[in-house]
Amino acid sequence: MGNVNFEIGALTVLGPLMAAFTLFLAWRARQGRPGWTGQHTLTRLLAAAYAAGVLSLTVFPIVVTYGEYANQMPWTSQVSYIPVPSPDPSIVANVALMVPLGMLLPLMSAKATSLGRVTGFTALVSLSIELTQLLSYIVCNNARSVDVNDLIANTLGGLAGYLILRRAMRVPALGRRLNALALPGSALATGGIDARRGTPRVVEATVTK
Repeated sequence: MGNVNFEIGALTVLGPLMAAFTLFLAWRARQGRPGWTGQHTLTRLLAAAYAAGVLSLTVFPIVVTYGEYANQMPWTSQVSYIPVPSPDPSIVANVALMVPLGMLLPLMSAKATSLGRVTGFTALVSLSIELTQLLSYIVCNNARSVDVNDLIANTLGGLAGYLILRRAMRVPALGRRLNALALPGSALATGGIDARRGTPRVVEATVTK
């Protein structure tokens, strides 16, 4: 194959995708489709922007190297299987990275009805990112490591995001705003969030007005 060394930036891939999604969103809103107008448009746009941001931080840039430029270390050396406590500040960043996901899931999915479900889904998302990074290393010799500490920190971030959302629902003004943003059929819109432990179902007051 010869010597290859080039970089695929986030803007190159995610920029056109975000532009296409924004146009699609505007088209659906113009049609007046339920769940695609008003505050729901903002929810979907925020979710897309968040997803693009996560990908730009965790997957991009993709550095493709072959030949003399390639990383010669075996892919197994890039995987840290055992969690090791450390004062690495990146742990805080990895927790913060998934907090928005824990808040967005109940606004968008009918299945995000409990802390366990949101935490589990966040773990699956984080695992997908780690596997993508590993695949990128195997295929493109992209120098990214796969760390179980990142998986744990990301999962804790999703858990924290859900708890923050549930706490916010206790504040009437925030509860009304969140219900306005919740997509039709989502856990929050249908009152499906686990409202035990003192969390009121603000949705009942907002739907009947």
